[in-house]
Amino acid sequence: MNDIIKQYVIEKEPYYRPVADEVELYEATYAVRMPMMLKGPTGCGKTRFVEHMAWKLNKPLITVACNEDMTASDLVGRFLLDASGTRWQDGPLAIAARHGAICYLDEVVEARQDTTVVIHPLTDARRVLPLEKKGELIQAHPDFQLVISYNPGYQSLMKDLKQSTKQRFGALDFNYPNHEIETEIVTHETGVSGEVASKLVSIAERARNLKGHGLDEGISTRMLIYAGSLIATGVNPHAACRVALVRPITDDPDMRDALDAAVTTFF
Repeated sequence: MNDIIKQYVIEKEPYYRPVADEVELYEATYAVRMPMMLKGPTGCGKTRFVEHMAWKLNKPLITVACNEDMTASDLVGRFLLDASGTRWQDGPLAIAARHGAICYLDEVVEARQDTTVVIHPLTDARRVLPLEKKGELIQAHPDFQLVISYNPGYQSLMKDLKQSTKQRFGALDFNYPNHEIETEIVTHETGVSGEVASKLVSIAERARNLKGHGLDEGISTRMLIYAGSLIATGVNPHAACRVALVRPITDDPDMRDALDAAVTTFF
């Protein structure tokens, strides 16, 4: 493995608690190099799952956080000017395809559609990436796999994947785990007691029931880990929940009062 790709190898196992058969299914899709799409709400463990699988398969992982300003050149590469003249620099997608990494495009629908079109030749039988500016055609390395994630519930009709893109991928659905599993995750990640973790999960479940009724998004597992981490350092649970759970997800005074009341119920 060369130095370019070695930096993307995950050395330490990222903790991931399987919820169903997603680990086995992903291993099967990697075996046939099927492009994969992970669908689910923000902060439910999609990124951690990809990190865990890359570690388990012992493959480098190149992650790209997609945004609306991202261009095709940001993904595939561009010519740069330095003291020696002009040189080509591969983008993250080109590095992954050339050297055999898993390339993870996080929240892919945030990118413009004219940008995401560049992934199409990599997601069918061709498995190629054209570098049009350079006049090169990269034949994807046998170990290369493309993984994308997005949150279907958050996207508007203007911001959704085209069918021509979706149908190139296999898909795994993710959601927040059930109470016992989520409690186990929060306990493991933060060091708080099972009792405290269970209370945090109960607060999140209350908030998730309000999604679409005043809240755009529920409280995620990631946010519970933030709250638990604060409590583990000695922060008062009410203050920890205010900072990590309630204030980030809403500015509406009535909704904040309702969530603060839920915190008071459990703590």
